[in-house]
Amino acid sequence: MHIIGKTNIDFIGKRKIALFISSVLNIAILVGIAIFGFNFGVDFAGGTLVEIKFSPSTTAEQVREGAVKGGLQEPQVQAIGEPGNFILRMGGVTQLNEENEKAAETALRGLGDVTSITKNLDTGLINVRYKAAVDPEAIKAAVVATGTGVTQVSKLGEFDYQVKAEGMAAKVTSALKSGLAGAEFEVRRTDYVGPQVGKQLRNKGVMALVWAMLFILIYVAFRFDLKFGPGALVAMLHDVVMVSGYFLITRREFNLTSIAVLLTIVGYSINDTIVIYDRIREEMVKYKGKPLPEIINIAINDTLSRTILTSGVTALSLVGLLIFGVGEIFDFAAAMLLGIFVGTYSSVYIASPLVIWLDDREHLKEASSGSTAAPKPA
Repeated sequence: MHIIGKTNIDFIGKRKIALFISSVLNIAILVGIAIFGFNFGVDFAGGTLVEIKFSPSTTAEQVREGAVKGGLQEPQVQAIGEPGNFILRMGGVTQLNEENEKAAETALRGLGDVTSITKNLDTGLINVRYKAAVDPEAIKAAVVATGTGVTQVSKLGEFDYQVKAEGMAAKVTSALKSGLAGAEFEVRRTDYVGPQVGKQLRNKGVMALVWAMLFILIYVAFRFDLKFGPGALVAMLHDVVMVSGYFLITRREFNLTSIAVLLTIVGYSINDTIVIYDRIREEMVKYKGKPLPEIINIAINDTLSRTILTSGVTALSLVGLLIFGVGEIFDFAAAMLLGIFVGTYSSVYIASPLVIWLDDREHLKEASSGSTAAPKPA
């Protein structure tokens, strides 16, 4: 199916300008990531996510103000779905954190002579051993007085006690009740991700991306000539960096959904690159003796209609998500839309020009080695 007629656009003639612009943007994004980093979501940074249903007239700003008034520090509130539905994100899994664990330790030591005390911020557990018996209720009251909610205090031995701090969801609920007096709400969902689990998810997500690109590179190297493989790899890296720039600049949350977007973009990018590579290989047989840049131009022009049609239809499927989507759905659609554009661009201006560069290097190497053979035709 053709939506445009035969074209003769000199894409390759503009490759140096395109490569320069792409290089500058990629370097700027990588420097930005190194300096500012991503705004990691609960999936990667760890923390607590609570989905809450208020009346339809309640706004995200009102919920945020109420949460802060109730004692929460820097809560992230996001409207989702129907009016009145919000997701509230907080750092930390339990109310025992680096800020209040010292106060809790001081309070526990004030109840008697302490032999040993250990704290686990991930699980919210405090194990304490006294030289003499202490009332569990007094232990609970002392910790609660420091601002850390306590679920229970267990007696593990004659003088050994374990304090279990409440989860952040309980603190969110009490803060909203205090900060939004009279407001009625329903907690619909609570998710916890510990810091260590978040770190593991982040590392595994990055490794999934690396392995996907590695296997794609091997596939391209076997299917095409070796000089085609590096271009496909650099194009994929270009697309991953550019889409990562969306999360860097907008400060939208970078989470498992973001990794899914990057993996999808890698697949889309290599698909478009392979279509152009296939056509280049066909034209190299058809136009033996023509310069390689001219052959690549012919191949790109021949596939232009297919590229516009495929990219356009894929983009249209995302417009609805972009208009009506919220939260992670909106981020997925926006990042995918950018990825479609840069994936199409990189196939033309990154992957194809690198084939020319590698081919030129091969000819220069032959010439420098004293080869008297005629220049290899495209």
